[in-house]
Amino acid sequence: MKSVSRRQIIATGAAVFSGSLLQGESEKKAPPFTLKYAPHFGMFRNSAPGGTLDELKFAYDHGFRAWEDNGMSARPVEEQVEIGKLMEKLGIQMGVISAKTGIKELNFSSNDKAAHELVLENIKTAVETAKRVNAGYMTLVSGQVDPRWSREMQYANCIDLLRRAVEIVEPHDITMVMEPLNRFKNHPGSFLQTVTEGYLICKAVDHPNCKVLYDLYHQQIAGGNLIPLFDLCRDQIGYLQVGDNPGRKEPGTGEINYKNVFRHLLNEGYDGIIGMEHGNFGKGLAGEGDVIQAYRNADPAGE
Repeated sequence: MKSVSRRQIIATGAAVFSGSLLQGESEKKAPPFTLKYAPHFGMFRNSAPGGTLDELKFAYDHGFRAWEDNGMSARPVEEQVEIGKLMEKLGIQMGVISAKTGIKELNFSSNDKAAHELVLENIKTAVETAKRVNAGYMTLVSGQVDPRWSREMQYANCIDLLRRAVEIVEPHDITMVMEPLNRFKNHPGSFLQTVTEGYLICKAVDHPNCKVLYDLYHQQIAGGNLIPLFDLCRDQIGYLQVGDNPGRKEPGTGEINYKNVFRHLLNEGYDGIIGMEHGNFGKGLAGEGDVIQAYRNADPAGE
């Protein structure tokens, strides 16, 4: 008997799923996922071609109860307001928006006053966006390594800036989540690379509105050990994001056993948002169906 690969099983399931739900042959809405997986705009643009509000409705009908959008601040204010109203009506929780603090800039690691002021101004702007869409989280990235300073001094500079930033977001009950980025594949020169470095920074800031964004894709590249590091850094983790490796696509397309990861998160009582910060492995309607089915396959429902 010819063996069937894991990818073939996923593809077959996705084809069935696409045929029944994506093409409207069944009007029954899918049950909510066990965990709060958060797609982003553009992930279902072929299945919901009517724009942002159409995508939100489509995602809700297929079981998603969270959302995230790095580009929210760049959207027209009127659109932000409409998005916020619809998410509140549907019961979709808004995850991170980006404060656009700069991936290639020298800011958090440096002691440049002008760079620090720009970061703080960007955070203020993001706060106004967050209020329109009821976002409780704001992504910060740490910028580049500053070779003029020792590693210890760069940490001190970052901590000082974050303590100033906390004063901006705290009155609005918004949690900043600092995201370490891998240097090997995506972001050469990034100051913070691992979840433990983020842990060190947030532990020193010591404020409930400043936490780590644990992106499992980045950490897999930076060194792996995904589940033990979640347990070790749990008290400073405010938000999760996922993507398989290599490729940064949906679960089941790479080497990470996301079914085990998600089961562990559920067993440990994690009830936060899990951002789907990855691309679609396949194209068009079929590729979008594959994404949904991949999360159904990995979701610890009924376990």
